[in-house]
Amino acid sequence: MTRQENRINRHRRIRAKISGTASRPRLSLFKSHKHIHLQLIDDEKSVTVASASTEKSKGKDRVVDAAKLLAKSAAKAGIKEAVFDRGGNIYHGRVEAVGKALREAGLKI
Repeated sequence: MTRQENRINRHRRIRAKISGTASRPRLSLFKSHKHIHLQLIDDEKSVTVASASTEKSKGKDRVVDAAKLLAKSAAKAGIKEAVFDRGGNIYHGRVEAVGKALREAGLKI
């Protein structure tokens, strides 16, 4: 199996076990070659509560800036904790930086 197929299989296993609610939404992470997209999703209503991306961030720590922006918009929506859906990606590098920045910004994962 290729790396992509392995990631998709990991993602399916993760999504079978977790889902988001209004009080504790799912923090979905999508990682492309250039950018990272983050969304807080209420799976019961199928609604995106908040989102952030590295596309509009500039500088060296774009991932950290996007994570802090998402934490700020989550706080405005009254969300204090979330379930982290890493999208089948290994918790290392940019994915780990997102998790650390969200915790530092006050969002409980």
